[in-house]
Amino acid sequence: MFGGLILALGTLFYLPMTLFAPLSEADAVIPLHSELPGEPAVPAWPGYGASAIGAIDFPGVLAASGSDQPLPMASITKIVTALTVLEAHPLGLDEAGAAVTMTAADVALYDAYRKVNGKVAPVKAGEVYTQRELLELTLIESANNYSSTLAKWAFGSEEAFVVKAGEWVAAHALPSLVIVDSTGLDAGNVATASDLIELGRLALADPVVAAIVGTDSLTLHDVGLVENSNELLGTNGVTGIKTGTLDTFGANLLFSAVYPVGSSSVTVIGVVLGGTDHETLDIAIAGLLASVQTGFHEIDVSDVGEPFASYVTAWGQTTDAAAAEEAVLLTWADTPITSVITADPVRIAEAGARVGDVVFTTGTRSVTVPLVLSTAVTDPGPGWRLTHPGDLF
Repeated sequence: MFGGLILALGTLFYLPMTLFAPLSEADAVIPLHSELPGEPAVPAWPGYGASAIGAIDFPGVLAASGSDQPLPMASITKIVTALTVLEAHPLGLDEAGAAVTMTAADVALYDAYRKVNGKVAPVKAGEVYTQRELLELTLIESANNYSSTLAKWAFGSEEAFVVKAGEWVAAHALPSLVIVDSTGLDAGNVATASDLIELGRLALADPVVAAIVGTDSLTLHDVGLVENSNELLGTNGVTGIKTGTLDTFGANLLFSAVYPVGSSSVTVIGVVLGGTDHETLDIAIAGLLASVQTGFHEIDVSDVGEPFASYVTAWGQTTDAAAAEEAVLLTWADTPITSVITADPVRIAEAGARVGDVVFTTGTRSVTVPLVLSTAVTDPGPGWRLTHPGDLF
């Protein structure tokens, strides 16, 4: 009698406890996953001076050739001049800035630079230029007299500018870059090719500088036609940035170019220092850019339904955490693509329920792909529940 009662009571409690007990979670099994990089790039380097290539969203230098020592920047120095002035006297993209009246001292600058064969633009005492126009004459025409006028207006003297430029260089972690004047005519203005790639990034990140260096030509009151000294501008995808020439060193170009790559686009930054002349230099850079463009490619990192993790429940059901969408990632040459997979534990869930993500990264570019269950995870039913109490409690 008591045995039957105990059995009945046990059944009374056992059945609901097993039939309604919460199921244990199934943890995701995440295998190692890797994407194969592309082939190494073979840039067509000019073979003289120093050269380097970088790209927006790809940290550091992608490839370099030639000297790794600081070399004369020439008028690439004017990029530092413009950025240092804009830090002290910011301009909005559509703002003209302060009005600056030319004086006899500015005329004297014109005479002084012309005597040493420096590039100049005409000026007369009493003419008025805005800060924006001084920047345009400095960066488009590469006029040394206006670069010096701009620096003196902003900081009071060339010497004060040099101090501020040094502070700007230090604040932006360009250790090889040395500024001794605002124009670049002094061969003491030097930098490594790798630091000039970083300077190019800073130039393109400033909307005012980026707009000015990408301007092919303009007509300016009292000066007339102002033409960009960068003759590659508008060809081969080139969008900037700054030429430089020293009779004692050679021809330089800090350049940027934008290329479509599949469904993406890439902004390349490059520099070549020490060409014999700009005509020869431009031919070499056109070839370099063509070779660099082929080094960028898109890699298919996920397809719809591609599994990135798997589940096995205590009651024997299996399913995958699969990609919900296709994704591609732009990469350079043999730069590796890393992936980080996260997938939550599951109990009962419908097919298509989001359970995690996979994040693919190369350089500073990344893409996140949602992971969803490929098939539903369902309740095992009363038969399994009643016969597997050890898996429930």
